[in-house]
Amino acid sequence: MGLAVLILGLVLFIGPHVFVSMRDRRAALIGRIGELPYKALISVASLLGIVLIGWGFAEYRAEGEWIELYDPPTWTRHLSALLMWPAVVMVTAAYIPGNIKRTLKHPMLSGVKLWAVAHLIANGDLGSILIFGSILAWAVYDRITLKRRSDPGAPPIPVGGRRNDILAVVVGTILYLALAFVFHPLVIGRAVFGSPALGT
Repeated sequence: MGLAVLILGLVLFIGPHVFVSMRDRRAALIGRIGELPYKALISVASLLGIVLIGWGFAEYRAEGEWIELYDPPTWTRHLSALLMWPAVVMVTAAYIPGNIKRTLKHPMLSGVKLWAVAHLIANGDLGSILIFGSILAWAVYDRITLKRRSDPGAPPIPVGGRRNDILAVVVGTILYLALAFVFHPLVIGRAVFGSPALGT
């Protein structure tokens, strides 16, 4: 049951994001229902997907459906924790754009890909592989489609310089520590440091 809910959540979360990359179909849907209803539909589906992913994974663990496909060595936990720091900084740099954004072009997707890889190397169970493998595949796909899009997409955010980079690193580091010491233990149920595995 847990895995089924998890997979449904992934479909509801990734599906709308893939649809957004189909610019002609996206434009046609906006033309039919309007931009605000379109954005609301995408947002609700994505949010529901996140909820179902979390719920499904929790059920998957609680119901004893845990399927270990491979057993990562202990050192991968430490590498994973280390990789998560730049991953969070990259995502932060998407909202505080500076030279990091100028270099990476799409720091949000770079951060998501690094986040997914960091968790895949430290978790060998089926549920984790489904979550992080699917999101990694979507991020790679989305980055490829961005190179082919001709429309401007979202309004550009003004790009700053070194000051924004410093701010992105500081804010990203604070978020990283909050995720590691607060979010992960309380919401996921696993401590990042000193735990057997990072989980989701």
